[in-house]
Amino acid sequence: MSELNVYEDKMAKALDAMREEFATIRAGRANPHILDKLRVDYYGTPTPLQQVANISVPEARMIQIQPWESSLIKEIEKAILVSDLGLTPNNDGKAIRLVFPELTEERRKDLVKDIKKKAESAKVVVRNVRRDANDGFKKQNKASEISDDELKNLENDIQKLTDKYIDFIDKAVDEKSKEILTV
Repeated sequence: MSELNVYEDKMAKALDAMREEFATIRAGRANPHILDKLRVDYYGTPTPLQQVANISVPEARMIQIQPWESSLIKEIEKAILVSDLGLTPNNDGKAIRLVFPELTEERRKDLVKDIKKKAESAKVVVRNVRRDANDGFKKQNKASEISDDELKNLENDIQKLTDKYIDFIDKAVDEKSKEILTV
């Protein structure tokens, strides 16, 4: 059974990675996680924004970024502008504010399509893990390390795991889609 744990860990990692990507998708409300992947040039080193500035949400549709060194304001602004966030930073010399406009119906539908694409990628990873597991089990069977009955049981168990993680992915898609469509 410990063999199955290795494959379940891989499936869980695919699910976690997808959820992290979902956290970076904005839903009309200010969510500081959309800045998680942003890197700022800090003395020649690409550094995560969270390590060079204080990020807060003073209002429901605004993120405020206060760099610890005022010289970083231009770099942070540049990083936001070249990112795919679709936000224009407002700079007052001390802090940067990102104001989230209301999402249009069309933009919401595009975001839901994007979510479904990310979910489909996660499902492909889960299915690839299942395929790798089944290949490994068949090799063990050929090498007479496991019996035909054990092979069938392992194949059934890995299929149950696959179904479970596909279901988790579908539920996460439904939750995120509802969040975006009902903001």
